[in-house]
Amino acid sequence: MKSTQRGMSLIGLLFVGGVLAFLGVIVAQAVPVMLEYQAIIKASKKAAQETTVATVRAAFDRAQAIDDFSSVAGKDLEITKEDDKVVVSFAYQREIPLGGPVYLTFKLQGNSK
Repeated sequence: MKSTQRGMSLIGLLFVGGVLAFLGVIVAQAVPVMLEYQAIIKASKKAAQETTVATVRAAFDRAQAIDDFSSVAGKDLEITKEDDKVVVSFAYQREIPLGGPVYLTFKLQGNSK
């Protein structure tokens, strides 16, 4: 009776390991971007509770100092009113260098609704 070998070759194992390591590095660099985005959303919702444009920007800047993010500042916010409610909107872009001329780009936007 002839038995056939099953499994992965050493070359296949190295290739799969390399791909998984590359994906792991990308995820490890993307997670802080998403955590920062969540902090900005939280800060914009907190700042939207204020009544004037100046106090909204000041409240956002205080939250920025506490949560330690730098992608968006109070001066970058778009502040509007909808149905007597303050709405704070923002948009920004983050790039993560992957190697050489290759970048992973995040285009993020949100509001306090």
